Amino acid sequence: IEITAFPDNGQSISGMTIKEVVEECKLFYLAGTETTSVLLTWRMIVLSMYPEWQDHAREEVISLFGKEKLEYEGVNRLKTVTLILYEVLRLYSPAAAFFRKTYKEIKIGGITYPAGVLIELPLLLMNHDPDIWGRGVHEFKLERFTNGISQASKNPSAFLPFSWGPRICIAQQFALLEAKMAFCTILQCFEFELAPSYTHAVDNIRLMRPMHGAQIKIRAI
Repeated sequence: IEITAFPDNGQSISGMTIKEVVEECKLFYLAGTETTSVLLTWRMIVLSMYPEWQDHAREEVISLFGKEKLEYEGVNRLKTVTLILYEVLRLYSPAAAFFRKTYKEIKIGGITYPAGVLIELPLLLMNHDPDIWGRGVHEFKLERFTNGISQASKNPSAFLPFSWGPRICIAQQFALLEAKMAFCTILQCFEFELAPSYTHAVDNIRLMRPMHGAQIKIRAI
């Protein structure tokens, strides 16, 4: 069975098989669920370390929505929450690296690579490089993104937690919206802080997770 598209000229274009569609749905669900949950975990950890920003974010959410259900248009007006999201993505992007394979001979940075070479883009190193992000690269600073993503670093293309170009994550906008709405709901209902047993360390074997888990004390409000 094959899904076929029919453009304006009436000629059919071979599309994806049912099996391919099913596999894409599996990838969308599994990859999206895991990465978003990791991102939410890091946001709670970071805002437990910086309670003043947790308070600012909660005030913004409450001022827009109170304790009521979130609305799409209102989520798009969140400034502090968005800045926090970007800075946490920079410090603790769920994907520690991207891999690309050359399909033909290509020249990058003065070096010529033949076809078939696997190239690693180490996001963890790039996002903590002072030559790209300046002094205080390891610090949590929302003002980096005040003037937009392209102005946040010395290279306008340096921030790429969802990759870029034709291979950019197809669910980027969905993931950002999902992460905002989930976090706003948490802020509406809970205050949180790190438990004494928490040890800050990063495990970047596959996804960038807290190495020893995230022990967080939560209080309903």
